[in-house]
Parts: sequence; structure tokens; C-alpha cells
Amino acid sequence: MATMRYSDAAEEVRRTARRPAMRHEAVFRHLLRISRAMAGRLDFQSAIQAVSHEMQEVLPHDHLDVCIVHRDMHVAYEAGLHTDWGLTPAMHPVVGSPIRDLLMGVEPFLISDDAVNDPRFCFDGAFNHPIHDQNLRSRLHVPLIVHGDIIGALSCSKHDKGFYRRTDIPLAQHLADTLAPYLYALRAAEELRRSAIEEAAVRAREEGLREGALRLTEELEHERQRIGMDLHDQTLADLTRIERRLARLEAVDDARKGEIAALSGAMQRCMAGLREIIDDARPNILELFGFADGVEDFLQRALGDSGSGIEGRFVDRSAGAVDRLAPALRIALFRIVQEAVNNAVRHAEPSRIEVEVEVRMVPGGHHALYIGVRDDGVGFDSPLRRRRAGGIRNMQTRARLVSAELEIERRSDGTGTQVTLSLALEEDARWRS
Repeated sequence: MATMRYSDAAEEVRRTARRPAMRHEAVFRHLLRISRAMAGRLDFQSAIQAVSHEMQEVLPHDHLDVCIVHRDMHVAYEAGLHTDWGLTPAMHPVVGSPIRDLLMGVEPFLISDDAVNDPRFCFDGAFNHPIHDQNLRSRLHVPLIVHGDIIGALSCSKHDKGFYRRTDIPLAQHLADTLAPYLYALRAAEELRRSAIEEAAVRAREEGLREGALRLTEELEHERQRIGMDLHDQTLADLTRIERRLARLEAVDDARKGEIAALSGAMQRCMAGLREIIDDARPNILELFGFADGVEDFLQRALGDSGSGIEGRFVDRSAGAVDRLAPALRIALFRIVQEAVNNAVRHAEPSRIEVEVEVRMVPGGHHALYIGVRDDGVGFDSPLRRRRAGGIRNMQTRARLVSAELEIERRSDGTGTQVTLSLALEEDARWRS
């Protein structure tokens, strides 16, 4: 064993003289004061500042920090000297911490006489430059443990070499054990606060998108109605005049009578289709009498006037809930129902189409509006599926714009298709039965 040099022995004597052993009663009193200092602290920084003075009496330090682990990341809070460990607000990976062996449970404690030259703190990728910048030579680290899990570490540093002794380790661990429950509670509160902020931000973004989508829907509806008016007042009127001229020509020109009759028939079909577009663009029944009358009127026109023989049925079990929504949202839901019904009429070859509306209680005690469109046709898995894809995309886009969920599936009895639209409702007594 190497013989201690006289100068080193003298330094050890001076260091011991500066730090006489503290009696157990005194340590206990300091621990009580530290516990009282932590009470009522709502954030890590104020907590570590509050206990720094009391800890200085028990375990002297030039730099004190608590390192808190969040999953595989960590962040430090400092008292005394302030370094980039505490001044950097972002969390850093635990694998880059100079005390990673302690945080990962590899070592029960870390103590160093000269951390500046200690290879345990110097490895590739280590966030260790504050040790060198602030000349933190003597370092002592013990874990913060709660329920058997390491939630962080308590660290003390001094500029002097060889300041801490191994006999300081139990004392440091007592201090860490006193602090750990408070810091654990602060970490839990911070995680809840962060989660609440993130959730609020998500809700705000979703609400902003929804409000924007409703305004867009409203503007599109106004534009759609304007186009409908223009088509009625100008285009349809022009086509009507042309059709009448063709009728007069047909009456006087026997030679071209057949050709003119065919042209007149095509013109009449074009006008009939145009009238359908105009009717769709001006949902007067919906605006004047509400969602139920609007859907029933649409079903009558789409099914009864088509000559297809398809039977239609509308049931509202929601006590008129749709009409208590914002007008733009109500129009958006009406357009989705229109698209679903038209899709079924054109491609599913059904004999019956049903539209049902109801308000249901969903998990969490909230309410949601459900609109179902069912047909007994050939089904979504038929060869006609590709022909229905465009209409389905339109419905999906409209649903996303108003934050609604759309499901399209085969009916439970194995025949036909069921389109289900669900929309979360703001919690309000109006939805409760």
C-alpha cells in the first residue's frame, strides 16, 4: 500500500477539523427542518432552493442539484452555482447523464475526489461540460428512491478535491430519503399538469379545426345556394327558351322532325337533371322546417320521384337533437346523409333505405349523436364497391371536417350496407332525456 505523503495527511487533518462529526440529534433536527421547508412547495426549483441552506449545514456544497427522471429522460434543478444542467429547460436522455450508472441502478452511489479527471463521468456523448466549466471536483451522488424505483438523484459538489468522505454517504442517503417523497409528488403533479396542457392544446387544435371547418361549410353552402340561384335564374331559363324554340321548329319542319324530337328529349333530360342540382343546392325545407323534414323531403324526391320503387323510412329518436346544433354543422350532417342515400340508390340496388337518428350515452358519461343510413342492397363487398368509392371519400372528408366519426360496414344480418355517423356532443342538459 502506498504511504500517504505528509502534505496529503495534513490536508486530511485540516478537512476533518473543518467538518466535525455531527451528532445524531442535530442531524435529525436538520432533517425535520428540511421536511418543513419542502412543505407547500409547488415546483422543483423553489423546493431545491428552500432546502439548500439547511442541507448546507449538514452536507456543505458549492453546487447542489436534484436530477429527476421521466421515463428515459432526465432534468436537473440547481441551487448554489447554476450550470447548463439546470439552465437548459429541455430534458435530456438518461444515457447521456454523467451519473447514468446511478440513475440506471448500476451503482448504489457515486463519490469522486476529482470528477474533472474521473473516467466514470467522461464518456462519449456525456453531458459533462459543467463539471469542467465550474471546476466541480469533489462530487457525491445518491439515488432518490420511492417504492423501490429510482426517480432521480441528489448531487452535491465542491470545488475542493477530496472534500467528501465515504462516511458522508449514509448522511446523503438520509437527506435523499427525506426529499424523495416530496419530489415524487411534485413529479406526479408536473406530469399531470403537462398532460392536461397537452390535452388542452389538442382540444384547442381540434376545436379550431372544427370551427374552421364549420365556417368553411357555411361559406360553401352559401356559395352552393348562390350557384343554384344563378343556374335557376339564368342557365335553366336559357335552356327553357331553347327547348321551346325546338318545339316550334318540330311543329313546322316535318323533314327534320325526328332529329329535333331527339334533341328536344335530350334537352328535357338535361333540364330535369339541372332542376335536381338546383333543388339540392337550395335546401329550403331543411332551413325552414328542420332536419327531419329536410331528410324526409329528400328521401321522397330521391326515391319516390326516381321511379325505382325503393322504399324509404326516416326515424328520429333524438327528439330533434340535430336542430339544436349550429346551422353549418346541421347542413354538413344533412349533406352526408344525402351522399349516403344517393350512393345506395345509384350502386347498391336496394329495395329499402332507412335513416335513423338518436342520441346515445357513451363511455365517460358523455353524449353522442348517431345517424345511421342502412340499405338492403348488394353490400359494400360487392363488385360495385369501386363505383361507390368516390361518394365514400366525400362522406369521409365531410365527417373529418366536422370532427365526426364515420363507419361503413356490412349490416349485422349480412345483407346490405350500414353507414354510421357519430358526433360527440358538448355536455349540456339539452341532450339528457
